[in-house]
Amino acid sequence: KMDDDDDDIPQLSSHTLAALQEFYLEQQQREGMKTSQGLNQYSIGSIEEDWQLSQFWYSDETASCLAKEAVVAAGEGGRIACVSAPSVYQKLKELDGKDFSVCIFEYDRRFSVYGEEFIFYDYNQPLDLPENLLPHSFDIVIADPPYLSEECLQKTAETIKYLTKGKILLCTGAVMEEQAAKHLGVKMCKFIPKHLRNLANEFRCYVNYTSGLD
Repeated sequence: KMDDDDDDIPQLSSHTLAALQEFYLEQQQREGMKTSQGLNQYSIGSIEEDWQLSQFWYSDETASCLAKEAVVAAGEGGRIACVSAPSVYQKLKELDGKDFSVCIFEYDRRFSVYGEEFIFYDYNQPLDLPENLLPHSFDIVIADPPYLSEECLQKTAETIKYLTKGKILLCTGAVMEEQAAKHLGVKMCKFIPKHLRNLANEFRCYVNYTSGLD
């Protein structure tokens, strides 16, 4: 009987095993590189992407562009909310601006290393937010819903509308253009965001104000 059970255990092919070993080796090398480069806690990549959580970090150039846009849009002394957009949050912290503040709304608790600026966020519970977080208390909300589905966008939109005083910068797939307009009244920008790894889906930015992304 036990022999029969053993037959049911799926065996990894030698090709899959080799690919796995290569992946782990690359991961170890990346961790080593991080240490040798002396990455600070806000560097993009200081916290690894978790593909199971549909995490894909922006390229450094894209994160810089979005962060600078957010600072200008928020204005002096402005408050910025990064919803499921941790690489923009990290870039904002690297800018080390004294005339704006920022919070990161994120499901991945690894980002709790950022202390009081971290707010646990699950898009399935869009308004399950801390009681002391007042509605419409952010000058701009940057959001990157983790999944390309209308349900995910619709629920994230509830959060965005609760948080923002008005300005919205949404990053999502080009296929979501119609739904983005429907749920948030945003229009596609000319600026094309890039990721550290190329995504299969074309990615775009959307805003509901006159931005520097056109």
